[in-house]
Amino acid sequence: MIKMKKKKIYIAGCGGMLGDAFYNVFSNSYELKCTDIDLNEPWLNYLDFRDYETYFSDVSEFGPDYLFHLGAFTNLEYCEANQDEAYATNTLSVENAAHIANILNIPILYISTAGIFDGTQDTYDDWDLPNPLGCYGRSKYAGELFIQQNCQRHLILRAGWMMGAGPNKDKKFIQKIMKQLKDGSKDLYIVDDKLGTPTYTYDFAANVKLLIDKEFWGLYNMVCRGITGRAEVTKELLNILDLKNEVNINLVGSDYWKKEYFSERPMSERLINKKLDIHGLNIMRDWKICLKEYIGDFYHNYL
Repeated sequence: MIKMKKKKIYIAGCGGMLGDAFYNVFSNSYELKCTDIDLNEPWLNYLDFRDYETYFSDVSEFGPDYLFHLGAFTNLEYCEANQDEAYATNTLSVENAAHIANILNIPILYISTAGIFDGTQDTYDDWDLPNPLGCYGRSKYAGELFIQQNCQRHLILRAGWMMGAGPNKDKKFIQKIMKQLKDGSKDLYIVDDKLGTPTYTYDFAANVKLLIDKEFWGLYNMVCRGITGRAEVTKELLNILDLKNEVNINLVGSDYWKKEYFSERPMSERLINKKLDIHGLNIMRDWKICLKEYIGDFYHNYL
């Protein structure tokens, strides 16, 4: 029997929490080259994708069937304070990737965010018009527009509140709460005026693989099922850890954290996977199921 040669994927910006899931989900079925500026895994090679010539040379030499562009600055405060660097990393590097994909005539994957919306609606489907509030949202939305306008075969996927990869790579909400618990905190101060949709990196990567395998191109919201808020996520986390009677949740407004988190954030970042649902391709699970799995798989010896 003739053994089929594996297709190849070049993944740029693969050193973060999402890249960890992509490596694990795709490595068995595809030949991968994974790159980042932070070489925190043995399977990573160095690349600064802001350098177009080096980016193009490295991708061309590998000769992939797909180009996945994952990396970005996602810290809103950093982006607001370092806007030129944010646009260079989150927008201009995406233009680099688009040019490379077009020259090589291969499909491109770009990761966008629920943070491109202004929060004036309760929920947002794939066809609602973005209106970003700050530098981070603007830089990501500009990447969306460039890919849409310049790449025929593209996947633009909007993620929500990301969780995944465990304490070494997760820099988002779940890890921040877990760190407080590990440090012995018995009082958590959680905003109750911010709504969104968690997104488990492993479900996200698996749903991407389904779209790639079926060659469904375009723009999609891709978040876990079940819309929620910061307070509800925290309550569920304490339930999973069996700490609901030991740790107090103090509900506060966003102004409580204004000094640390000064960038404007939308009141609602709740996404609905309407296009995936219509296509019958939504395999994202409920966020409560994913949160329990995530804690069980990555934090069993943490506290």
